Amino acid sequence: MRQQPSDVTPLPQNNHSLPSRAPLPDEVSPLLGNRTPRQFMRRYWQKKPLLIRQAVPGISAPLSRDELFELADSDDAESRLITHFRNTWNLEHGPFAPDELPSVKKRDWTLLVQGVNLHDDRAHALMNLFRFIPDARLDDLMISYATDGGGVGPHFDSYDVFLLQVHGKRRWRIGAQRDLSLKPGLPLKVLQHFEAEEEWVLEPGDMLYLPPHIAHDGVAEGECMTCSIGFRAPSAHELTAQFLYHLAERTGEKASGKADARYRDPAQPPVDTPAALPSLLVERVGAILANVDWSDKDIAEFLGTYLSEPKANVVFDPPTRTLNEQKFVERAKKTGIRLDRKTILLYNTHSYFVNGEAAALSAKAKKWLPELADTRRLEAKRFVTLTGDLAMTSLLHEWYRAGWIHTDSLA
Repeated sequence: MRQQPSDVTPLPQNNHSLPSRAPLPDEVSPLLGNRTPRQFMRRYWQKKPLLIRQAVPGISAPLSRDELFELADSDDAESRLITHFRNTWNLEHGPFAPDELPSVKKRDWTLLVQGVNLHDDRAHALMNLFRFIPDARLDDLMISYATDGGGVGPHFDSYDVFLLQVHGKRRWRIGAQRDLSLKPGLPLKVLQHFEAEEEWVLEPGDMLYLPPHIAHDGVAEGECMTCSIGFRAPSAHELTAQFLYHLAERTGEKASGKADARYRDPAQPPVDTPAALPSLLVERVGAILANVDWSDKDIAEFLGTYLSEPKANVVFDPPTRTLNEQKFVERAKKTGIRLDRKTILLYNTHSYFVNGEAAALSAKAKKWLPELADTRRLEAKRFVTLTGDLAMTSLLHEWYRAGWIHTDSLA
């Protein structure tokens, strides 16, 4: 295993100054340059870039360099290594054993680790500062580690991103160019004609917000780490395909009468061109498809299940020693409960959606489930007041057994 060079400063590991929660809609916050979330969303969100100096003063990297390298060696994490040695771009996908990464003394390489919030509570807490934007849009926190000169080339993203510097310095150049053509033959998307309009050097605590399709290029000045908080922005094609699949599944579950009838063509005449597609077939199938309809409720159910579905590499860890329901309730009365950092819990007026599953939001569940979803925990005192609802304790015990929620350890 490669030893850490003695002349490289270890990255800090703690964030004692990290705010405890996201700012409220009308709360002025340093995170947004002493603006309120309402002002930020109205003036900047999906409209124009914003540089925020000392958005999180005193911040340090949520993971040390060695911790990040260890995570990149895991099958559960998505990691990429990008090098620009001898002016040639190269991309490799992890996991990476320690001896598969270049030396930290070598210039011009970058390690990207996606979804760090799924694996580390500190990264999860940092991502949660951005929950003034709906959870349905919030995607993940990626950490970019780079040596001097490291970067991924000038590029653009199709989604919003907050670029928070957490260690060292990175020089950012951005431009709102229209020419988004890419250099051909490269393993990653690098703009062919990048034209920078503005340029800044970001230090720890500084943050840059970029809406979609703003061209940008970030280059490390010395060893650095940057946290990228990204947002889901499915394409129209993806949403259409997934919704129609969802609708077909639901139609199949409820099929009866006409919906379950087979195609029939009693009026089909004989043909002398058997390979030709019959116009009667096209007409009759068109009539069948014209009868397909959906409601706002169908759309909401699709979005709730689709956007709460965990990513393919997410695995939940059930408790090592599972408590039965009675002991679980007794423990939760003392410690409260909290959602696992990988759990996605969404809701609307009629339903709730947890990790890709949908269920009706009953009148009793409305008393506690939105609170759990919004705060991601129920304190012990609050849990005690709700324990008369046996349906709630039974449901939460199921989630506990699946590893979706946890009780805290007793002191």
